[in-house]
Amino acid sequence: MCGITGIFDTRGQRPVSAAVLQRMNDSQLHRGPDEGSVHVEPGLGFGHRRLSIIDIATGQQPLFNEDGSVVIVFNGEIYNYRELIPELQALGHVFHTRSDTEVIVHAWEAWGEACVERLRGMFAFALWDRNRQTLFMARDRLGVKPLYWALLDDGTLLFGSELKSLLAHGGLPRDIDPLAVEEYFALGYVAEPRSIFTRAFKLPPGHTLAVRRGEPVPAPKPYWDLRFTLDNPIGAEEACAELRARLTESVRLRMISEVPLGAFLSGGVDSSAVVATMAGLSEAPVHTCSIAFDDPAFDEAAFARIVAERYRTDHFVETVKSDDFDLIDTLARLYDEPYADSSAIPTYRVCQLARKKVTVALSGDGGDESFGGYRRYRLHLMEERMRSALPHAVRQPLFGLLGRVYPKADWAPRPLRAKTTFEGMARTSVEAYFHSVSILRDPMRALLFSADLKRRLGGYTARDVFERHAARAGTDDPLALVQYIDINTYLVGDINTKVDRASMAHSLEVREPLMDHPLVEWLATLPASLKVRGNEGKVLLKKAMEPALPNDVLYRPKMGFSVPLARWFRGPLKQRVRDAVLGARIADTGWFNREYLQHLVDNHQSGVNDYSAPLWTLLMFDAFLRNIDGAAQDAGERAVPSPALA
Repeated sequence: MCGITGIFDTRGQRPVSAAVLQRMNDSQLHRGPDEGSVHVEPGLGFGHRRLSIIDIATGQQPLFNEDGSVVIVFNGEIYNYRELIPELQALGHVFHTRSDTEVIVHAWEAWGEACVERLRGMFAFALWDRNRQTLFMARDRLGVKPLYWALLDDGTLLFGSELKSLLAHGGLPRDIDPLAVEEYFALGYVAEPRSIFTRAFKLPPGHTLAVRRGEPVPAPKPYWDLRFTLDNPIGAEEACAELRARLTESVRLRMISEVPLGAFLSGGVDSSAVVATMAGLSEAPVHTCSIAFDDPAFDEAAFARIVAERYRTDHFVETVKSDDFDLIDTLARLYDEPYADSSAIPTYRVCQLARKKVTVALSGDGGDESFGGYRRYRLHLMEERMRSALPHAVRQPLFGLLGRVYPKADWAPRPLRAKTTFEGMARTSVEAYFHSVSILRDPMRALLFSADLKRRLGGYTARDVFERHAARAGTDDPLALVQYIDINTYLVGDINTKVDRASMAHSLEVREPLMDHPLVEWLATLPASLKVRGNEGKVLLKKAMEPALPNDVLYRPKMGFSVPLARWFRGPLKQRVRDAVLGARIADTGWFNREYLQHLVDNHQSGVNDYSAPLWTLLMFDAFLRNIDGAAQDAGERAVPSPALA
């Protein structure tokens, strides 16, 4: 696992400053503490930070082909590289290392841009072909590994694993994108391909970007998309057997390592399935690690212990205090952009624990999206059955009117909260799902944002992100549609971002067997009934793992990582949240209504409402503003107490 960065002159061969490139590279030291190298030639500079995992002796980067005309910097793992080596050797390519990085170089020479279609793994890389005068960048299908890029006014293209490496260049404007602000306060993250800054972008998952020197920079091009065909006629018993076989293959590929390897074990279905599979493939005890919480309401350690004892794993547990809120500023520095998933705190801690014992850890991430595990999926399907009773042309005006005139009654028992039901019935499927996952829903953002920010948004809403993906989904199946949206938004922007930054902060490589793209593609052929049935999610995975895991693990209510925000903001963080949300940094932006900010703080701290999620989102936005201001001062630039809004 590594960090990559670079500078490319798209117009000619102007000299690249080795000092600037080194500064960009050093900003990502945490991603690769083992080695760091740069390569500079006319109009091009590549930087690489290395965390040695495979081919420790000869896998240094930047890496070249035989004649030095192709050079690459690469972050990730190609799990099928051993299969590709003999195929490429048969085509005449000579290998000088045993690294998966060199496989990409020769695959490019053999198959050009189509090389990415042959790669199985998690990856982000940039490759320069001097003979073709082409810079080629690519990102893996499910966005496990990040890649940012920016094109400056003078034709300089910057790229890096993290946004901080682009900022370290010194030439990237820090104007904040108002559309990114809208996305952040709706979703808790800035969705691909946007970044928080107007001039920087994320290369979307499953996309490449090929830039030929002297030509205009084109738009990124997709090379993969997930198709939910739902047409597999397989029976339940046969599907269980095939799932176990596919999971075993995926885990086996991810256990290839020349350094200590283990797994996260939360006690949930996904991580337990991965650990059980690892135990069947390993002669030695599997290293597992878990975080316990001193608050029983948030603690799953007992279930992790059941699995650890069953498979006699080498299990490590550390208890985290429920008031573990000292990471707020650390998280702002790690994520570069505003990021509002509070489970980043325990994720950071479990990565910190794992790194004490291993360099590579397998996780269960991605299981909820592909197997249908989220509770919101089941609620969405129930609502969809209600909505399907009437066409939208009838529902929207009828229930929209009822929703507007019926009084709000959050205090009442759920059956009497008809206003919410009426409003839900008036929405389309995509509108309803977007509403269900939003941190600050449309009415709250309307109250939060100032008139100036609304003017700059020009009617844009983060719902457009969901609508864009829904238009490409190729399915109107209610479950498949929201799975497709989540795989392209929440999985990438929230889950993968969280795990990548938290793990790389500790120089830990995390591998996700449940995001193996052949497995994900196969699951997309299965009918919804094998994923969600009634009030039960992950039907197929649970059934397939019944021989390997106890029912107490498989069929208990889902918990997930969470922290007691509501209590923090009324207790130990009461003054901090008040100072941040009502303080000068947020006020000076001019983007928010002071009266509504005051309402959020006062009503939460008095116990009238639980506004912990909106307040955490604001708290992390304030931390982001403070971080970029501090970074500008560290770089000797003008401080930006109120970043420009494009």
